[in-house]
Amino acid sequence: MTEETSSSTQDAPPRNRPRPDTTVTETTVDAPTNTPPPPPTTVVGNYEYGKQVPGKPGFVTSPHAASSGYVDVRGFPPGTEVKCPYTQKIFLVP
Repeated sequence: MTEETSSSTQDAPPRNRPRPDTTVTETTVDAPTNTPPPPPTTVVGNYEYGKQVPGKPGFVTSPHAASSGYVDVRGFPPGTEVKCPYTQKIFLVP
């Protein structure tokens, strides 16, 4: 029995090895980059800019409610859309 078993294992192809008639190709994967995806493209409306308050950096008056009071836009970069707290309309930081 031992001879029969050994002869039958010799006829079996080795496992996990490519067959001689197949081609093995190696592929490489580029390393992921830490670049953030581009921002989504959206159509921005034609909004008016707030007006800077002289002597008060970071404060503007809303173009929608100029006499209502100052709007604190400290920390917002220029061009950012902000909502007027008096009218709820959008305007841009100058």
